[in-house]
Amino acid sequence: MEQINVGVIGAGWCGGIRANASAASALVQDLHIAEINPERLEEVSSETNAASATTDYHELLAREDVTAIMISATPESTHYPIAKDSLMAGKHVLLEKPISLTLQEADELVALAKSKNVKFTIGYSQRFNHKYAFIRKALLDGTIGQPVSAVISRHITRSLGDKISGRTPLSPAAMEATHDIDFVLWCMQPAKPVRVYAQSGYGVMKEKTGMEDTMWIMITLDNGVVITVGAGWTMPPGYPNYSGTWLEFVGTDGMLIVDDTHRDVIVNTMNKGIELPMSTMPGEFVNHVFAGPMYPETIHFLEAVAYDRDVMVTPEHARQVMEVYMAADLSADTNVPVELPMTVEQIAMASPV
Repeated sequence: MEQINVGVIGAGWCGGIRANASAASALVQDLHIAEINPERLEEVSSETNAASATTDYHELLAREDVTAIMISATPESTHYPIAKDSLMAGKHVLLEKPISLTLQEADELVALAKSKNVKFTIGYSQRFNHKYAFIRKALLDGTIGQPVSAVISRHITRSLGDKISGRTPLSPAAMEATHDIDFVLWCMQPAKPVRVYAQSGYGVMKEKTGMEDTMWIMITLDNGVVITVGAGWTMPPGYPNYSGTWLEFVGTDGMLIVDDTHRDVIVNTMNKGIELPMSTMPGEFVNHVFAGPMYPETIHFLEAVAYDRDVMVTPEHARQVMEVYMAADLSADTNVPVELPMTVEQIAMASPV
């Protein structure tokens, strides 16, 4: 195994985690950073001792010695063009969700990665959450028998909701529930989704961004399993970037309940009141360790490239997840169930661009 050189495009919150994880890994020889905000570029490149730093990501792609690219750029409309440029340059790519804004773009990226024979994966970091990993293990080893139904409820603070929904016209289904749709469809493989029905709830976000406060989605699989996923982004501000999730899986021989609402660590002080540390979806550094799933997800991608291993999240699966949440958006708009696969007309109606 030889060390690899890695480029990170977009050094914001998630990109900063990717960059720091890469810099700390013995698998990485040189780290290169691209970020359009000069102050943030200087901050991240300094703390990671990056070999180079630039405001133009094309400079990273032009480097023949850079093997792998991680794309954490925003807004989400940048995902497709940057991923396409990276794949065209023959780089292995980890792209934050969503894979793109349209299914046509997603299909193009999937085909391009195959033609270039490079690894291409999407950042569904919750697969690397240890509680989620336990759920999948319990399903695979038959602890609760054959799956019958699943219910997942995820909510984040409105400070995050304001930031996310104001960036790109994508719904809670596309930006929050997508993580849980990915996870539960992965758990239920080889079963596939065949029908989607969704309802939206409007509140404080409508005047700000025109988006829903919450969306609830029912997904029927071809083996009869019924999945319900709810997601919202208007919890009171509270602890910054807080995310809480509740998961229930019912099987023929049992039931599994997982509390991922982060009430296991609570700090209450006169100065700041009640805080829920280690409660963000990506996770955060706690001195010498990282509490959260994004760090190990990053290491997984580096290992897949360095050791020529398969990536855990295939782009084909990410494309399937995308079709499900697009069907949810369409169902919520039309108030009728949507059969899968979607028709060309339905895809056009559900596309945000």
